[in-house]
Amino acid sequence: MQIGPYKLSSPFLLAPMAGITDLPFRRLCRQFGAGMTTSEMTTADMSLWNTPKSIARLQLDLDSEPRVVQIAGSDPAQMALAAQHVVERGAQIVDINMGCPAKKVCKRLAGSALLEDEPLVGRILEQVVEAVDVPVTLKIRTGPDPLQRNGVRIARLAEASGVAALAVHGRTRACRFKGSAEYETIAQIKDAVSIPIIANGDITTTQKALEVLRLSSADALMIGRAAQGRPWIFRELNHFHQTGEQIPPLEKNYVRDIMLGHLNELYQFYGEVTGVRMARKHLSWYCTKLKNSGDFRSRVVRVNSASEQIRLTRNYFSGKAGGGLLAA
Repeated sequence: MQIGPYKLSSPFLLAPMAGITDLPFRRLCRQFGAGMTTSEMTTADMSLWNTPKSIARLQLDLDSEPRVVQIAGSDPAQMALAAQHVVERGAQIVDINMGCPAKKVCKRLAGSALLEDEPLVGRILEQVVEAVDVPVTLKIRTGPDPLQRNGVRIARLAEASGVAALAVHGRTRACRFKGSAEYETIAQIKDAVSIPIIANGDITTTQKALEVLRLSSADALMIGRAAQGRPWIFRELNHFHQTGEQIPPLEKNYVRDIMLGHLNELYQFYGEVTGVRMARKHLSWYCTKLKNSGDFRSRVVRVNSASEQIRLTRNYFSGKAGGGLLAA
């Protein structure tokens, strides 16, 4: 799959997730073969860019390509200006968020709330595409609610505006993350436009990935929640896609080194206090993929120092009760 001048190394991409896909996590997923990673959603209101959260979200890995920054907002001129500024900071692709169902985003008529105002969608896309000389991509849901699946019309607007690729989460705004994703609308979108289409939603296993590719006819898949605590899912997906066979599970010591490396990256990126706090959720997600990790999890998410998180993690993997082995 290609977006503008960038040919992606894999059809399996990391979905942007607020509070999750920070620079350390994006690097880790790249290490395991993600074909593209995208920054956490950043507001187009540049008056808020000096907060610690926004400063962290706008940090880019200048050693990887393509570098993608996702912006969100509802004012076309503000979105266009924000796009220009993220490109000046090193973004090689600008992604527009019209898929986030979070209430605090939608109440500002941004994210997936925009899907109800197709003329505004068109104005935003046109102004952002006109403002920058890099590819612009878009992420949407299938519509505002199950009775208003307007994803095909939005896709046609995107293509007409010059959007280079479109990612579609297979739920409506109203569905949030409930129920099962549906791929019929994504298939209809793929039939309706010629730009690359990326399918997203409930892609949790290698077999499900191939099923979604078949059902949606998408050019690529975007992996979100399934990568939490399992960044090596991209290794599994690429191997299965290329060979039709399951790759052997990671060895215990390799999983330990992945986790310890991730922890140290978090401490270095955020500083110890914030790094320890950010590490807690990642450790919880890792534990859902590990055998006999209940006691370890309950202890490691309560400590307040980097050294204690590291010590408890090392102790867990040196344990005798299957510590560190991946759960089935």
